[in-house]
Amino acid sequence: MPEPSSKRSPMAAGPAPETEQDQEFYAKRAKLYPREVHGIFARLRLLGVLVLLGIFYGAPWLTWGGRQAIWFDLPGRKFHILGWTFWPQDFFLLALLLIIAALSLFFFTALAGRLWCGYACPQTVWTEVFLWIERRIEGDRSRQMKLDKAPWGPRKLAIKSVKHSVWLVIALFTGLTFVGYFTPIAELTPRFLTLDTGGWETFWILFYGFATWGNAGFMREQVCIYMCPYARFQSAMFDRDTLIISYDEQRGEPRGSRKRGVDPKQKGLGDCVDCTLCVQVCPTGIDIRQGLQYQCIGCAACVDVCDDVMDKMSYPKGLIRYTTENALEGKPARLLRPRVILYGLLLLVLMAGLLFGIMSRNPVGIDVIRDRNVLYRELPDGRVENVYTLKLVNKTDVVREYRVSIRDLPGAELVIDRAMPIPVPAGGVVELPARVQVDPALLAGPTADVVFEARVEGSVDAGNERRGRFVGRMQ
Repeated sequence: MPEPSSKRSPMAAGPAPETEQDQEFYAKRAKLYPREVHGIFARLRLLGVLVLLGIFYGAPWLTWGGRQAIWFDLPGRKFHILGWTFWPQDFFLLALLLIIAALSLFFFTALAGRLWCGYACPQTVWTEVFLWIERRIEGDRSRQMKLDKAPWGPRKLAIKSVKHSVWLVIALFTGLTFVGYFTPIAELTPRFLTLDTGGWETFWILFYGFATWGNAGFMREQVCIYMCPYARFQSAMFDRDTLIISYDEQRGEPRGSRKRGVDPKQKGLGDCVDCTLCVQVCPTGIDIRQGLQYQCIGCAACVDVCDDVMDKMSYPKGLIRYTTENALEGKPARLLRPRVILYGLLLLVLMAGLLFGIMSRNPVGIDVIRDRNVLYRELPDGRVENVYTLKLVNKTDVVREYRVSIRDLPGAELVIDRAMPIPVPAGGVVELPARVQVDPALLAGPTADVVFEARVEGSVDAGNERRGRFVGRMQ
């Protein structure tokens, strides 16, 4: 008689038993209580938070030439950044800026892992602020855990109310500042305080404020682990010479507790005292001693706390440190390697191109579109006429008057049914039909080039030109 199979039949009644992995996957999220840590990397994160928040909250209040220094005027279809004004015609500069941002992410990731996530990501920055407020109001890690386990009462309700009130004030101020980049903040703030903002302004202030409150106050590491795609594809940019936060297993294992001053070699132990502080300070709740994990955001909090423990135990620092896989295995590490050099060179070229594009922008624009429905027209006097559509672009903040002319086509006459100079509004585009007439006997061939020039009235230098094609009689 055959033995019963250990595999469960698909027709068997009842649900299949859950594995430990299934239980972990469907388990309710356990709130993390990151312990406050001090050290060089904690100071760097604090510096990053202060600088980035200072720029975000302060930049809209700067003025330049009587207007907001950084103002994205969507109704007016123009972006003001300090002394520059960018128009939709400058879209290629935005595309170039986005390419530079993406390549910068590749460069820094290949060089030193998730530096962006650990020090500059908005999710990290605002979470640090909300954690700091939580510690000031609720207390340290142990007090927070004790408070959350306690039953609801007047004291707990008061503490939680104060914390969330402060969080909401910061979140609303963040939403107000965000909208202040699109609506002048000096006008927006008093209208918001008197509940006089428009529908879309109110929506985006509340939406961005709610997103800040929810992401930094509640979701925290869930955004980094489950919502951010960067955590998933970062490994594609790592190699064995990328600087990552790593636990030196050869030095730390076998781990175990011991008294201060005890030689770990006599007890057959490594340098890790198994204090679990590296886990308690981690904002995503991972154990770095289990190796590199995609949840690690590279904040280096575990490095700071482990170095502090090593100091107290009189052990060398660096049990957890920034290092490479090759260095951990005793192989030489190469920080400057082909991919890093290539990314760096491309960044320099693109940044130089962006700077050149900004500095060499011509405020006068002209486009020439030839009427392709009719190759040419024969006039009663024997001349040949081509029809064009001219687009005059003004990339300045003031109305300018343009004078259009042609050259490089001997004997040609430009006919425009509008009096010159032609006014073009600030940041505007004016389309007008134009005709070019010439005696075909003056043409060297069936076609010729003609240059259209647009110049600002009263200015010698301000102008631009475009080359067009003139078609004469076909042979």
